[in-house]
Amino acid sequence: QVQLVESGGRLVQAGGSLRLSCAASGRTFTPYAMGWFRQAPGKEREFVAASSWTGGTTYYSDSVKGRFTISRDNARNTVYLQMVSLKPEDTAVYYCAAGRTMSRGTAPYDYWGQGTQVTVSS
Repeated sequence: QVQLVESGGRLVQAGGSLRLSCAASGRTFTPYAMGWFRQAPGKEREFVAASSWTGGTTYYSDSVKGRFTISRDNARNTVYLQMVSLKPEDTAVYYCAAGRTMSRGTAPYDYWGQGTQVTVSS
């Protein structure tokens, strides 16, 4: 089992920056792919970014491409989501996930964190 805990979410003004962290514990020796998803009230969970185990390959949704960066430090069992130029539409609960392969869908991800709230004010 893998436990994931997100942190770093807070209220930030539009145009600001924020870095989210996802700390993993448990069977962290497994070469998991990692993903970030978000969910706004009344909406379905949305793909944000994903990274291969090495971090050498990344995916981004069109809505965040060029503004968000996913990175990982496997030695620290931590995945990050660096967000810049934040917009009000980025407001959501952000979840990190670990899975067997990179994907824009939720199916390959076996483990999920509890989420961290990001609120972007205009």
